[in-house]
Amino acid sequence: MSIVTDIRGTAGVILIDRVPVNAINHDIRSGILDALAELAGNPSLDRIVLAGAGKIFAAGADAGEFSKPPTDPGLPKVVAAIEASSLPVVAAIRGACLGGGLELALACRWRIADQAAQLGLPEVVLGVVPGSGGTQRLPRLVGMETALSMIPQGRSLKAAAACEAGLVDALDDDPLKAACEADLAAALARPPISAMPRPLAAPEAAAAARKTAAKKMRG
Repeated sequence: MSIVTDIRGTAGVILIDRVPVNAINHDIRSGILDALAELAGNPSLDRIVLAGAGKIFAAGADAGEFSKPPTDPGLPKVVAAIEASSLPVVAAIRGACLGGGLELALACRWRIADQAAQLGLPEVVLGVVPGSGGTQRLPRLVGMETALSMIPQGRSLKAAAACEAGLVDALDDDPLKAACEADLAAALARPPISAMPRPLAAPEAAAAARKTAAKKMRG
């Protein structure tokens, strides 16, 4: 099973069901697009909630696809569709929300996480650059200094720190229930992340990030 849809009150739920880690593969990407189109056409809904089955939101892309030719839809298309959805999309985050999982969450208008959540873009450690808008959206949301402390080192933030940084909007023991019931006025009052102003440069943070990276380079 890959994608499950459900209706909870006025919320349409898209559940990434590929346990244990909900790795994002072609079926997941295609399924999310289909579910977005299906739920956005339901006049009884006022939001879409994106969540992961089990204890993890999504731990990133399926590494098994790295050596294969890319297939449509790619993750950037899915991320763009989430952000452009006619219904606001809320991310209900449990546990790991990493790599492509975080890029999905960053495309959402609101992010609610549990205390076990861990958010980051660790793929740089594998020599992979986040390619679905994470390097653009994350600095706009949390500022250049925090983003530079995360992206070049593949560092993740735990729930409380992510909330303090503004990466997560609220913490709740049951993020799916909270996402289905939350007042979205604050979420809708601000633009999507990609439309937010570019963050101010942080030369000192950039220099520190380069210094840290240089220490870890081989040779």
